[in-house]
Amino acid sequence: MSHLFSPYSIKGLELKNRVVMAPMCQYSVEAKDGIPNDWHFVHYVSRAIGGAGLILVEMTDVHPDGRISDFDLGLWSDEHIPAFERIVKEVHKYGAKIGVQIAHAGRKAEDAIQPVSSSNIPVDETWKEPRALTTDEVKEMIENYKKAAKRAVTAGFDTIELHAAHGYLIHQFHSPAINNRTDEYGQDLSKFGVEIVKAVKSVMPKDMPLLLRISAIEYMDGGYELAHSLEIAQKYKEAGVDVFHISSGGEAPPGKLKPKYAPGYQVPFALAYKEALNVPVIAVGVLDDPHLAEKTLVDGDAELIAIGRGMLKDPYWSLHAEATLTGKVEAPVQYKRGF
Repeated sequence: MSHLFSPYSIKGLELKNRVVMAPMCQYSVEAKDGIPNDWHFVHYVSRAIGGAGLILVEMTDVHPDGRISDFDLGLWSDEHIPAFERIVKEVHKYGAKIGVQIAHAGRKAEDAIQPVSSSNIPVDETWKEPRALTTDEVKEMIENYKKAAKRAVTAGFDTIELHAAHGYLIHQFHSPAINNRTDEYGQDLSKFGVEIVKAVKSVMPKDMPLLLRISAIEYMDGGYELAHSLEIAQKYKEAGVDVFHISSGGEAPPGKLKPKYAPGYQVPFALAYKEALNVPVIAVGVLDDPHLAEKTLVDGDAELIAIGRGMLKDPYWSLHAEATLTGKVEAPVQYKRGF
């Protein structure tokens, strides 16, 4: 029996297999209103038909100025709920579970007139200089995350993932090289993320797990190393995070240290988190070879495998991987002849 296609449960979330569709921005909102359209419907439902166990909807923003681009999804308004609800209901028809990644781009909000961040430090000299949020605005931002999470629950999502990786707002607060604040949110670099975790958990059902994606290390010169992110993550765990989704970098252009982009290059980070924090982890990063994905689970390096670009080029990656690993596949009846 394949480990990749064995069931997995955490709290009330029961997955038919361990394949996770990683959240990947589509930049496809037509009216710049943050509302999912037919592209998003087809995109996510096709991956459910394609056999994924858990689908994570792309970075969905808690504020209009928190989008990477004006073409990104949002959950800052109740008007967003019906379109997400439609996607969730259809995904469920094919035995998949679905979560949404909620976030704020912070200083990486490219279309904002003036981005906001933990400080006024830009990504580099080619990016807009952000404005540091006031202490009161930080507290308002935490409330924005809470409201977005409540809307996600109303829409029927099975889980929620907080985006604290790749240089977005939560990451900007817990990064020593980006956060130069002197208030309480600078004195304790974990405080912003911890308060978001607690706020979001307060509106989630007790049996719904909370996921958090984090960059294990930074690649910019002077960036943080693994020990720092583990220290921050321990506080996030204590605040209520149930599963960590382990990536790296994304905060700024790499310096002397550069990501390797080799198959499985981030798996050692996932294992480090699993061992240090004693939590379930999602491994991600060029794992689209089914045998490598299987080995990552067999070796005990992670509980779940996230596939990103592999699922962009193949909506049926899960079905093909199952056929590769087991020689058989439970395809939808309409597609059985193809397998």
